[in-house]
Amino acid sequence: MDTTSQHPGVAVVTGASRGLGLELARALALEGRPLVITARDAAGLAAAEAELAALTTVAAPAGSVVDDAHRERLASAAAALGGATLLVHNASTLTGYDLAGAPLPSLADFPLPGLLETFEVNVLAPIALTQLLLPQLRARRGAVLAVSSDAAVEAYAGWGGYGASKAALDHAAAVLAAEEPDLAVWSVDPGDMRTRMHQEAFPGEDVSDRPLPATVVPALLALLHGRPASGRYRAADLQPADPRDAVRAGV
Repeated sequence: MDTTSQHPGVAVVTGASRGLGLELARALALEGRPLVITARDAAGLAAAEAELAALTTVAAPAGSVVDDAHRERLASAAAALGGATLLVHNASTLTGYDLAGAPLPSLADFPLPGLLETFEVNVLAPIALTQLLLPQLRARRGAVLAVSSDAAVEAYAGWGGYGASKAALDHAAAVLAAEEPDLAVWSVDPGDMRTRMHQEAFPGEDVSDRPLPATVVPALLALLHGRPASGRYRAADLQPADPRDAVRAGV
């Protein structure tokens, strides 16, 4: 479906094969935005691409945001579709390695290679991808949305590596906002969600009482459409009284 003549701008969404990334990509596709989506799960990403391609133009290169060449592919794909106006940093990792049912490690026991991978995925890769897409975003007065966590500001045992990386991402977003005043740069704490990552953080526990990622999307759309000042937000504070009332200004 070709919507490039009327779309509000290309959105690049990382970690888009499942969870919040996929739900947000669905909502953006329904608005007619061409999408560049990516994830490490090639099969899951292919399924997402097949679904979203019925709604909008989609490029879906699979790979890790830590990989230099892969980030270049994402930037090139966005340029080919007309240039990015929105970059969503949603890809992240809890520990940098497979927990395999184990609890989150304390800082005293956190394997350093895993800690390095956590910061590479959650901080370094978003900064590097932003650098590549800045020329496109600047040309279109675009927006950057970094998915954060309450672990970035609250001290939870076992969440030291993830929380520290999200705190670093928050600060990087704040500095980017100061350096790029023509862009909107937000970090957003979506709150607890019923996702695979959340289940991995609590092995053996029932997380079915957590809200589904789709319930957070109206808050993110309210942010994108309302375009408030750059800064850190909680999704719970952004939820419109009725999602249908959100202003469709777009970025």
